[in-house]
Amino acid sequence: METSNAKSTAIEDAALMGENEESPGSSSPTVSAPEVVDVTDAKAKQNHPRVEAAPTTTTAYDIEEGKGGWSTYLRTRNFWIVLLLGQILALCITSTNTFSSLLAEQPFSIPAFQTFWNYVLLNLIYTSYSLYKYGFGGYLKTVLLKSGWKYLILSFLDVEGNYFTVLAYRYTTILSAQLINFWAIVVVVLISSIFLHVRYHWTQILGILICIGGVGILFGSDHITKGSTPGGISGGNQLKGDLFALAGATFYGLSNVAEEFLVSKRPLYEVVGQLGFWGVLISGTQTGIFDRDGFHAANWHEGKVGGYLTGYTLCLTIFYSGAPIMFRLASAAFFNISLLTGNFWGVIIGVKVFHLSIHWMYPIAFVCIIGGLVVYFVGKNVLGEARKPWLGRNQEWGVSGIGTARRRVERPDALV
Repeated sequence: METSNAKSTAIEDAALMGENEESPGSSSPTVSAPEVVDVTDAKAKQNHPRVEAAPTTTTAYDIEEGKGGWSTYLRTRNFWIVLLLGQILALCITSTNTFSSLLAEQPFSIPAFQTFWNYVLLNLIYTSYSLYKYGFGGYLKTVLLKSGWKYLILSFLDVEGNYFTVLAYRYTTILSAQLINFWAIVVVVLISSIFLHVRYHWTQILGILICIGGVGILFGSDHITKGSTPGGISGGNQLKGDLFALAGATFYGLSNVAEEFLVSKRPLYEVVGQLGFWGVLISGTQTGIFDRDGFHAANWHEGKVGGYLTGYTLCLTIFYSGAPIMFRLASAAFFNISLLTGNFWGVIIGVKVFHLSIHWMYPIAFVCIIGGLVVYFVGKNVLGEARKPWLGRNQEWGVSGIGTARRRVERPDALV
């Protein structure tokens, strides 16, 4: 009996040591526990599965290695979520472009002021929630003092992207301004490759080229119909507007990569809240400096202006809320090629709003772009682009939040 009691005591000690062990690779008495625990100790038997299911035993790398094939990611739920989210965001950005065109017709063109209210709304929603989560002291120390400079740079890039894009609508048409999506893709791919060490598979490059080809069909159609979009802009002003659109695209591309990096490491509400916080200060200052003439020239007596501004702000806020989820589930590159379908949605809206006509080449272009989006993910493993190369083998340097690969590892049953 004494020998049996001593043996039972030793088993209990081994089980307790296994319960408190943090490193699955280290040696411990639990290695020999399964044979004895299964027969003699119910408590150790109950604890044994916890030892095998330690968080670090299954990595993001292991998940991808276990499931291969060219169509692996295309068969996942996340692919369809990403595809649908991309089209929702494309509709949002197309709606903001439409409202910008309608405001420019009033005339009402105050670029910094127009986007100012979007940052105000983002600040009210997400900064308020950040204060609730961190507390005022924690928010000041953890967010503003420690990482505020990063968010200041992000907000500056984003504000300037919005500023030049809205400014472009003074001189160019809604379809020509869609060039912003094409150039932003080039910027995103280059910056991601150089600074984030992202390596694009040949199918991804092919998918991007197919999407760009679809945009080429759209512009070819516009040329054939001699520019059915509204505006009647002279050639000189058209060039000026396109240059502003390209400047906006450059800033957008830089801000997209920066936001993808930050949102992979920090909570979504913190990143978007800081984007709104600094955006209010930057766009407010810019409004006071550069938009004073615009205030005098604007048509404030037209009742439609208030409605257009409200619609623009709401659509842009929805866009800013969904974009970080796309950056986590996919990437800044896929985010931008998803927006290329905005050209098609823009024409659909233009038929109703501006009484445009759809050329037969537009549906072909739309199918071409969607096909490119599918090709982009051919050959990707089960996690797709959610697994970021700069976050480590098990994404241990990233945050575990909605849309991240780390959340997928820790909570396989989570929706996203």
